[in-house]
Amino acid sequence: MRGRPGALGNTDRIVMKKPPIVVNRIDHTRLVQMANGLIDRNPDLADELLAELERAKVRDERAVPADSVQIGRTVEFRLDDGAPRRVTLVYPADADVGVGRISVLTPVGVAMLGLSAGQTMEMTSNDRRSHRLTIDTVVPAAE
Repeated sequence: MRGRPGALGNTDRIVMKKPPIVVNRIDHTRLVQMANGLIDRNPDLADELLAELERAKVRDERAVPADSVQIGRTVEFRLDDGAPRRVTLVYPADADVGVGRISVLTPVGVAMLGLSAGQTMEMTSNDRRSHRLTIDTVVPAAE
């Protein structure tokens, strides 16, 4: 990615290192299957999800931090330091943007999966623009 020249004439944009993520074992297995099924229909999203799942620390559900974004948890986040948004991360069958349930099989869903409160992740939206997604708070799913 290219940006404006800096003080030293450097035109390369600094790319953030991806923060560590944690995904529970059951969701990890299911998401790998879903991503593999998506390869023909949406290869970019499938590749992004598989890359995230590959780098994730996989833990039993009880060992996943309470402040990490998992399926079923409600998240307050910001894109590019904009207004906070509150959504619940869900599987595609349960998605309904009108009531704040976003699918894990969206660019925002993939980007936030496994992040913890306070972490920031670069992501690319459907329109190919780059954004920084920051997790403000995470509410654990109801038992």
